[in-house]
Amino acid sequence: MNKLNFSYYLITDRKACAPRSITEVVEEACRYGIKALQLREKDLSGRRLFELAQQLRQVTARYDALLFINDRVDIALAAGADGVHCRETSLSPKTIRELSDDLIIGASVHSVQRAREACRASADFLMFGPVFHTPSKASYGQPQGINKLQKVSENVSCPVFAVGGITPKRGTQCFKAGAAGVAGISSIMKSSSVKKKVGKWKQVLNMNKA
Repeated sequence: MNKLNFSYYLITDRKACAPRSITEVVEEACRYGIKALQLREKDLSGRRLFELAQQLRQVTARYDALLFINDRVDIALAAGADGVHCRETSLSPKTIRELSDDLIIGASVHSVQRAREACRASADFLMFGPVFHTPSKASYGQPQGINKLQKVSENVSCPVFAVGGITPKRGTQCFKAGAAGVAGISSIMKSSSVKKKVGKWKQVLNMNKA
């Protein structure tokens, strides 16, 4: 069975969803159909991140959703998460695979070369971007664009998820360019109605199923 049973990859940002808590927003998102979540609170201490991971593990388990931890393999293992997401500068997918054969591994990439390397190193899926402009990815430079997303998607064997400024309308563009899925923070985390926004995404995902 394909362990990547999701097409939308929700990434957390507790500042974006304030004053609501991450746990509250994630529970609502999962209740209405989100099936994969990445805990990405990079400024938290290890202890606080682990505590939050435990809370979100309970939520995601309740709704049969996958939980990924950004960068921290130790916390992913300790919290019983389903997977880990690695940056280009963190542990390689190959090293993570040697530590645990059970974790699903996502890898962020920003070029065809890096994408190929991550696939060869046992990544289960890739996250490519930023495809469009977004404040959360501004430090990575100019947007990569749809054409580069298509080039990466055509040149690797791993499923590719598009990230960076992805709205429902832009999501359709990404799927047409060959993306297997899309990822985002603000679209859902900042939404005043998580139920409505998840519903909109489900419409987009259903229209673009292969």
